[in-house]
Amino acid sequence: MVFIDGPQVEALLDMKSCINLMRETLKDLSLGQARQALRTAMPLDGGNVLGVMPSAIAPKNIAGAKVISVFPGNFQKGLPSHQGLVLVFETMTGTLKAVVDGEAITGIRTAAVSAVATELLALKDAATLALIGSGLQARKHLEAIRLVREIKKVNVWDIDSDSARRYASEMGEKFHLPIEVCETSAIASRDADIICTVTSSANPVLFGKNVKNGAHINAVGACRANARELDTEIMVKGKVYADRMESILNESGDFLIPLGEGAITNDKITGELGDALLGKIEARKNDEEITIFEALGLAVYDLAAADYVLTVFRGISQ
Repeated sequence: MVFIDGPQVEALLDMKSCINLMRETLKDLSLGQARQALRTAMPLDGGNVLGVMPSAIAPKNIAGAKVISVFPGNFQKGLPSHQGLVLVFETMTGTLKAVVDGEAITGIRTAAVSAVATELLALKDAATLALIGSGLQARKHLEAIRLVREIKKVNVWDIDSDSARRYASEMGEKFHLPIEVCETSAIASRDADIICTVTSSANPVLFGKNVKNGAHINAVGACRANARELDTEIMVKGKVYADRMESILNESGDFLIPLGEGAITNDKITGELGDALLGKIEARKNDEEITIFEALGLAVYDLAAADYVLTVFRGISQ
């Protein structure tokens, strides 16, 4: 059994390779070659959660699970909100192959999946990116989205303005991009071609009145039925894609809350991103549609990424 820590994951799993890997993983999921169960989430005190996310990928002969803690208030302590491990088993004998740092895997694969969605759904000439949130996922999303669209301007907003200013300084220097720190999420989003919501908020941080026609949204932060980052208006206006139908129908507050209000029906969901990648359902039809990718964070992403890291690690170690 091999243990691979966070710095090793960062060194072995580059973003471009992860985008390609996530694209194929989404296709495998929609083709039935990969499978997973809904995450088990056990509430802890203070609104925190301990989760277990199992999955299997038949063509790779692997199964496994991510065990993760989600502590949304950790940003106030300078700690990551998501921490955990990914366990990889081979399916011939059930032998544990590897234990891989889950925080690093989550950071990279989440942004990579958003890049896959952006590549498929955003306008081809999309150039302005808004990041609602300024933590790890905001950093990874800028890195990933730049690989699929020519980003010329970045807007960032965070409830913690100091964090947003640090983000603008660090990431502007790293990628040589103009990054504007915005006073409100409305200002950040209103001229954006691509919007990524990457917060730990349980209440809306993106509002339909502030999203222009033709925008693409990656809704990333909310993964509980009682939490959402998007308001009802944008869910009514937008064309919604799920990473997994079972997940959006059980875990997405962005979808379930307006559904409970009677503002939308299940027909609001166009389908799974994997099916759109396979050409089974339509992607964007015109330049006026607002597209929404509702990202719930699937176990198969973690398993595929951890197995990839293990393969590269073994190749280098030989």
